[in-house]
Amino acid sequence: MMKHIEFPSKNEYPIYAEMYMKLVNKDGSLIQQLKSSLEKTKTLINDLSYEKVNYRYKKNKWSIKEVLVHIIDDERIYGYRALSFARNDKTDLPGFEQDDYNLNSDTSERTIENIMEEYEAVRLSTITLFNGLSDKSLKRIGTANGNQASARALGYHILGHELHHIKIIEELYLENIK
Repeated sequence: MMKHIEFPSKNEYPIYAEMYMKLVNKDGSLIQQLKSSLEKTKTLINDLSYEKVNYRYKKNKWSIKEVLVHIIDDERIYGYRALSFARNDKTDLPGFEQDDYNLNSDTSERTIENIMEEYEAVRLSTITLFNGLSDKSLKRIGTANGNQASARALGYHILGHELHHIKIIEELYLENIK
């Protein structure tokens, strides 16, 4: 059975997250949107050639493969934060430096198939996590990198963050590759 997770109020997430929150369907099911996004991303990426997944639209910008690994890293981190908050952990969780994570990801040594296998596994884990959290635990607030958020807001953040990067891939990468 698929759980309905209500969209969080503005006081449940930091201001910087608004850019991600505005990309999701506020009236839709978080779980269903995570599933749909998984399928859309798989379809988009699986149709790309080796050259395209390694393409950078500008010097020093991430390749499509690196963007995907960033999405995976972010989802894992925000999923852990959501679990911690849902379990009422009062620890102020640390932030992370996305550029350092990317620099040390060794993405160029990985195949797109390997990256997509990890992406799907992480997404299915995220869906299972949120589908198993009680309404009470989803509303619990925690702190990470000095910012407060509810567990459910982090689920919507995960979704919006991916939608943000997929839009960039479609508009800045794929529109420029011939």
